[in-house]
Parts: sequence; C-alpha cells; structure tokens
Amino acid sequence: MNAQSPVICELAGGIATLTLNLPAKLNPIARELQVELRDALERIREDRAVRAVILTGAGKAFCVGADLSAMAPGDQGKSLGDQTAEWMQSLSNPLVETLRTLPVPVVAAVNGAAAGAGVGLALAADVTVAARSAYFYLPFLPKLGIVPDLGCTWEIPRRAGRARAMGMALLDERVGAEQAVQWGLIWACADDAQLAEEARAIAQRLARLPAHAVAEARAAFAASERHTLAEQLRYESERQRELIDRPTFREGVSAFLQKRPPTFPGR
Repeated sequence: MNAQSPVICELAGGIATLTLNLPAKLNPIARELQVELRDALERIREDRAVRAVILTGAGKAFCVGADLSAMAPGDQGKSLGDQTAEWMQSLSNPLVETLRTLPVPVVAAVNGAAAGAGVGLALAADVTVAARSAYFYLPFLPKLGIVPDLGCTWEIPRRAGRARAMGMALLDERVGAEQAVQWGLIWACADDAQLAEEARAIAQRLARLPAHAVAEARAAFAASERHTLAEQLRYESERQRELIDRPTFREGVSAFLQKRPPTFPGR
C-alpha cells in the first residue's frame, strides 16, 4: 500500500477497499486518479480471492468531480472540448462500465461531498451508502453550462425519477444523504462515525453471496428496462431453467431444510 498513491487499495477478508486519495483537493477525478483506479479495478477483476469491493474517499469528501483548475487545452491543436471528450471516452466512461461489470459486488461508501462526476462514480456501485453529513450535487448546468456526465443522466432518473433528476440538474441544490435515501437514490445513510463499519458490514454480507449473484441481478434488472412484462416473465423463467440446475441452488435448499446459513464457494 502506497499512502501517496491517488488510490489506496487494501485487501482484508476477501474485501478490497479502494480509497480515493487526493484529500487536499477533495478527491477530484483527476487523470492520475482515474488511471490508478482503473488499474486497481482490473487487478480486482483478476484476483479470485476478492469477493466484494468498497469504494470510498479520504478526508472530508468522496469525490468532487473534475479538477477544473487542471483543465486546459493541450498542445496537440485540439480544443478543450475535443480533448475532454476523448479523455472521457478513453478513461472516465470505461471506469463506470468497469464498476458495473466487475464479477463482484461494489459498495460505495460516500463519506462526504459527491459532486459532479463524483455522483456518477458513487451511483455506479451496486449498493450506495452515505454518511449522514454527505450530499449529492450536480453543478454542471447551473454553474458551467454543461450536461451531467459519468452516467448521472442514466442513473438518477432510473433511481429517483425524471422530475427529481431534472431538479437536481437545474436547481443548483444539494441533496442530503437522508433525502437521497427517501428518493431512492441510494440504499442507506449512517452516522458519520459509523459509515466505514456499516459499509464493511454490507460488503461482508455481499461477499457471502453465490459468486454469480451480482451479475445475475444486474442483468435481470437491466433486462426489465427494455422488456414488456410478458418478455420479462419469460426471461425470469429461462434464467431459472439454468440456475436451478446449479450446485448453488442445491446448497441453498439443503441449508434451508437444515436450518443453517448456506455456504457458497468463491468465484
């Protein structure tokens, strides 16, 4: 573990904790942080000892989005807009896609401000929990005249509804952790001092799931967004056709009949 790295990775008990580590700047999604985070996620993808991931921030913030002070056109003759779009498509967008396709569940522990692209990063997790003092804030349009990114325009209306997504995008207001829970934007909030403990407890529960559970859940809910009810019912029955014949189902039934917790193998 390198305490000076933009991303600190710690592995204990099958849980990898990734800490965004630029606290002096409130953990902006700087280029070097993105590179380090991508590399850490790829190592986790290959490490079969990892059963769950916690993503959090060092210091007072989770992630405040782009480092505007570092944004300037390069010397390749490209505009700042061209350069930014290329960075997003080659680095930032794949980060979100990687989080959403990891073979293990991801818990975002939002320890403070999640602003701009930091909101997208927090919502890319499978389960998002926040400190009670944390908040979610989209300054893109009211402050900068640009659209929310890193998946915010996809995630927020699906979680909280279009009306609340539009309000967040346009009204320049912070959404506190408790309000975010009420809206369905995140799973839960915890007292600030208890956030790390709560996130780890959730990660430990997720680590005990069947290895394929998170991928199946993601795929099932994604399918429901494009299917009619009849199509989704058909999808569910076809997945049961395969999954019921797996050893994990047999173990689950045995555990139920024996009144004990099931024990599932790792991935």
